[in-house]
Amino acid sequence: MTILFAAFSCMQASAQDRSIQVMTFNVRYNSPKDSINAWPNRKDRLVSQVLYHRPQLLGVQEALWDQMLDLNNALPQYKYLGVGRNDGDKKGEFSAIFYDTTRLRLLESNTFWLSETPDKIGAKGWDAAIERIVSYGRFRDKTTGKIFYHFNTHFDHMGKIARRESAKLLLEKVAAISGKLPAVVTGDFNATPNDEPIRVIVDTQNPLRFTDAKAISQTPHYGPTGTFNGFRAHETGDEPIDYIFLKGPWKVLQHATISQTWKGLFASDHFAVVAKLQL
Repeated sequence: MTILFAAFSCMQASAQDRSIQVMTFNVRYNSPKDSINAWPNRKDRLVSQVLYHRPQLLGVQEALWDQMLDLNNALPQYKYLGVGRNDGDKKGEFSAIFYDTTRLRLLESNTFWLSETPDKIGAKGWDAAIERIVSYGRFRDKTTGKIFYHFNTHFDHMGKIARRESAKLLLEKVAAISGKLPAVVTGDFNATPNDEPIRVIVDTQNPLRFTDAKAISQTPHYGPTGTFNGFRAHETGDEPIDYIFLKGPWKVLQHATISQTWKGLFASDHFAVVAKLQL
């Protein structure tokens, strides 16, 4: 019995070692108007959350070039992919992906714009207030040898048509780019579960649909269900706008919203969302 228990424990440990921790985090752009919550005052808190939770994949939203440099310097185990949404280089906010180089090898990366012309740099789509992008990478897991994609995005905050059409385009592009390979899709979707964009994304009648990682977590969701705090005392509502979606045969071992504060101060105006995944 002791031998069987030890063998089972080893199998459990091995399974855990093969899991991939994914985090999505709207880091809030660097704005001096945020005063005590401005980036220079909170960047160490944000970095400490990343280092503690040790995601192999981190999708960030709203990161400006100076913030990208700060994160790159503070996370030496990681490299990143992505471009600024304004010019396809360094101008404008990034929807970048930081990946743990000790675990993952980047095989391919690119960015497309959420618009009627996805390949046109700087394109603004439909009724969107500003340019919106999706950055993605194809990765090989050095531990398992398995290959998968990670897509990261930030939907428009104003355009209802843009959010709906962005959801449709995202489904189509993920299917076309990833093919039969599994994919992780992270981001700030500026929409709650009952809003049209999320209903489009998880529509069970659509063969291109994604699955919300929280819905299939093997352990109950941990933390608040709302993901936006606006630098207030707590989350502003009970519904998320930040998600980790999945395409393909993923298992979700854990799912959480990280709402830690430092003397009442947050790392960002959004909470990080994390999921422990396994193919």
